[in-house]
Amino acid sequence: MSGPALRQLHSHKAIHEGGLSGAVMKMEDLVGFLEQGEQEMMNRACDDLLDYWKTRVISHADAEEEGFYKEILAENPELEREIIQLTRDHDLMRLVVQDIEDLRQTDQQITPEIMQKFYGLLVINELHSREEERLLFR
Repeated sequence: MSGPALRQLHSHKAIHEGGLSGAVMKMEDLVGFLEQGEQEMMNRACDDLLDYWKTRVISHADAEEEGFYKEILAENPELEREIIQLTRDHDLMRLVVQDIEDLRQTDQQITPEIMQKFYGLLVINELHSREEERLLFR
């Protein structure tokens, strides 16, 4: 069973906004260290951002799938297609996070490919949250 915060639009939206704004701030930190050429700080910021995606955003996605989506589907079976699409968004975020982790193990540098993937996560997350709020909180 999901917590009450997931069932109310205003609190669910606040969770989304907090998650995205935190990721944006950490991304800005990483970009700042890249511009300054501070290798050690770049690596720390990159690892911190990656950890943030896993512990804040992906963990929220896990909670939605384990409870909230199942409850919505039980109450509104006609939303099955939408739930599948939203779950796919989560899967895409998980795949991108895994790609970044793999790249970090292969190449200790912060590459343009890693940065593109981080920016992609921001876009996926923003679009996903907007659609989830629109579709599930009618």
